[in-house]
Amino acid sequence: MSENGNTEKREKLVRLALEEFEARLIGYAASILRDQDRARDVTQDTFIKLYAQDPDKVSGALKAWLFTVCRNRCLDILRKEKRMETIEQEQVVQIHDKTEDPSRQAERSDEQSEVMRFLERLPENQKEVLRLKFQGDMSYKEISAVTSLSVSNVGFLIHAGLKRLRGMLSHQAA
Repeated sequence: MSENGNTEKREKLVRLALEEFEARLIGYAASILRDQDRARDVTQDTFIKLYAQDPDKVSGALKAWLFTVCRNRCLDILRKEKRMETIEQEQVVQIHDKTEDPSRQAERSDEQSEVMRFLERLPENQKEVLRLKFQGDMSYKEISAVTSLSVSNVGFLIHAGLKRLRGMLSHQAA
């Protein structure tokens, strides 16, 4: 394929990936880094790396590739800073459906904040797979590719994490 054809293919892939995954990657990165600006930077780095890749090598597993690169970049940043902060309620990235009425938005925001507080109490591996599942909207197979865990281990961690979250939430409600 000519260099011009490859460039067009690469640009098309990046455009499509931006449209479909940019917001989810920013949310995912923000949940790890707890900083919206750094999350945007990491997401931008992820798309720059995508542009540098051969489109044929990533197009078959684009979602998993993007989340893997994004995750690795976030972890690199955290390792470099050598610190993990506890999540504060006001740092939680909240996604709102713009069609909801304000009272439902406030209720949903409170519920999300509560869940995020409890999520932080889970072991790191359970937090990670739950973030990928629900913030990244990824399948068990895709999560397996991102985390290098087996699909069955991913399923177990998600099940155990959700069970533990339900227990914490029901104990809180009682």
